Amino acid sequence: MKRREIGAVLLLAVHFLLFSASVVCAAPPELDRRIGEAKRVLDEAMRMPEQSIPEELLAKCKAIAVYPSVLRGGYIFGARYGKGVVLKRDSKTGEWGPPAFSTIGGGSWGLQIGGQVTDLILVMMNERGLDGFLSSRVTLGAGASVAAGPLGRASEAATDLSLRAGIFSYSRSRGLFGGMAIDGAVVTQDNNSNAAYYGKPVTSTDILLGNAVTVQPSSGELVEALDEYSKRWEERTSVKAQ
Repeated sequence: MKRREIGAVLLLAVHFLLFSASVVCAAPPELDRRIGEAKRVLDEAMRMPEQSIPEELLAKCKAIAVYPSVLRGGYIFGARYGKGVVLKRDSKTGEWGPPAFSTIGGGSWGLQIGGQVTDLILVMMNERGLDGFLSSRVTLGAGASVAAGPLGRASEAATDLSLRAGIFSYSRSRGLFGGMAIDGAVVTQDNNSNAAYYGKPVTSTDILLGNAVTVQPSSGELVEALDEYSKRWEERTSVKAQ
């Protein structure tokens, strides 16, 4: 093979390797959309002061999980399934870390009419609540206690409830549904999505507990929003103390 032909082959090989690397490192659009939807759900949950998640909870919680558009359906017995993200606060700095991908599913028993799409937020208030999300699979209500979360500025009630519940649940429905039950839902680490988003094999436990990854550009707005919401209560209380 002539030198010119060899050079052309090598050049093509280099282009192929660079293209392959860019494909591996680029996060799939579906995962970017999932993170964007999680921010939308969080923003809407915090929009009305009297009907929002208490800012004190976000200032004191260990972690948060957001599942946009959880699908539920059926009459009498209904299955549910959704994809979302989990983020953990640094216990020393108070800063929020990068998201880990997660799924929620399982059946629910109760009065159910028709199909429904629900936005779901879970706030982990203590180590017991967080531990379930660090395992590969946890059943809410069995491996982790769940209670309906308080709304608005009832901080005293929120503090009292946090002593009894490891996880607070919040939901917003866009369809017809009778009877909301979180107990029995199964939360699973979505490590295939973790690997696709961060470009390397990594588990949700690695992401939430270690320094395995950093905040990516497409998740920056979600992390910044959590930082802002969780610091509002701290700023107000510090002003009152002065």
